[in-house]
Amino acid sequence: MRPGARPSESRSVLGTNAPTGSTDWRQGLPTLISARYTLREVRAEDAPSLLAHLNTEEVSRFIAAPPSSVEAFETYIDKAHRDRESGQHVWFAVVPTGADAAVGVFQLRSLEAGFATAEWGFAIGSAYWGSGLFVECARLVLAFAFETLGVLRLEARAAVMNGLGNGALRKVGAVQEGVLRGAFQRQGERHDQVLWSILAEEWFLQQSVRSNRIH
Repeated sequence: MRPGARPSESRSVLGTNAPTGSTDWRQGLPTLISARYTLREVRAEDAPSLLAHLNTEEVSRFIAAPPSSVEAFETYIDKAHRDRESGQHVWFAVVPTGADAAVGVFQLRSLEAGFATAEWGFAIGSAYWGSGLFVECARLVLAFAFETLGVLRLEARAAVMNGLGNGALRKVGAVQEGVLRGAFQRQGERHDQVLWSILAEEWFLQQSVRSNRIH
């Protein structure tokens, strides 16, 4: 995945997929809106477009194998909804403004009770690499993670050979902590992964500095 060079300003709003009057993300994820993209909870009808965008060699070579059929995606999406209801996992679909079809996903998974430590991952259709989508949408996801979920430590893993993915994480302030040897398996071969992290206090400080620069 390739982040863009010129991130846009972004904001988040409570979307219609969350029950009226409710701020509990377990009942339905908020819709997150930036200048050019919308992030909303993934839906069963996203399965065909996600299959087309994510189940390609160039996208899937550095991530865990995505579902290989529309039906498999639908099953995975249904499980994601149940995991969200139990407070374990959230999965946002990325939709360009003015479109209906999802072109990528961002996921947050709890690694300990209450989301104090969490892991995030993302996959974006190659047609949108270099468009600025990653940085623009990642900022929304990070704000949701730290401000709404209450994450204190957010981890990510990227294959050492995935230069674009590692560069994307560095652009949004992630810190490289080390290399996990043989942690990623693909087609019978094991590969090293880089472990990245963002701490809540670091992220809030970045936002404060960024806000001061803008004003």
